[in-house]
Amino acid sequence: MTSLISLEVGKKIRSIRKYKGISVEELGKIIYKSKATVSKYETGDIAMDIDTLYAIALALNVQVEQLLYSEPIKPSPLLENMPNTFFKNSNRFYSYFYDGRINKLIRCVVDIFPQTQDAGYKTMLYMNVRDFDQYWQCENSYAGHTEHYDTLTTLILTNQATPLEKLTINILASFLESEQKWGLMSGVSFRPFMPIALKMLFSRCPLTENQELINELKISRDDIRRMKMYNMFAIT
Repeated sequence: MTSLISLEVGKKIRSIRKYKGISVEELGKIIYKSKATVSKYETGDIAMDIDTLYAIALALNVQVEQLLYSEPIKPSPLLENMPNTFFKNSNRFYSYFYDGRINKLIRCVVDIFPQTQDAGYKTMLYMNVRDFDQYWQCENSYAGHTEHYDTLTTLILTNQATPLEKLTINILASFLESEQKWGLMSGVSFRPFMPIALKMLFSRCPLTENQELINELKISRDDIRRMKMYNMFAIT
């Protein structure tokens, strides 16, 4: 009997493989498995061992956590001993920003994992997501870690395809009760290549994508007023 975990992991492998243009036969050759065996991994008919899972992640050039299955919203062990409210009860977050260069709302997904890495918790950011049901099919994916402090949460991330592109996202007052939080993202853009900073809205659940949301994400008169006052871009 196919287990839910094997089925969901297999779906992710198949989806990422197809998105990257790799055939079942090609993947099988890379991990030294037959085409039939890889097909059964993808349908969940065979539960793969840890070594095989890591080999597939390496072959697809993704983090192994990107292939794992987890419920999108559940009590999280991340901050059991910290008074942090926004991040405490979820391990997946939905984020939005507005790209004025292409006049388009950009949707993102952030996964935060229980295991620690460096000074914080291992984190994945999927940017320009087409569909939240298959959010790993995105324009860019970033790996890194999240650091939680009393008044600030910081995400430090690196583009998996282009390590030169690094992002830092700061979210203020994440200890306060709220369904949504504003963050400031700063880093490097490749359209064109230049340093940038923009505001991002984070939510525990997907938001209605309408003109009202777009207006919130655009730089407002209050944003411009604060920039003139402080001579810097600040998100509060």
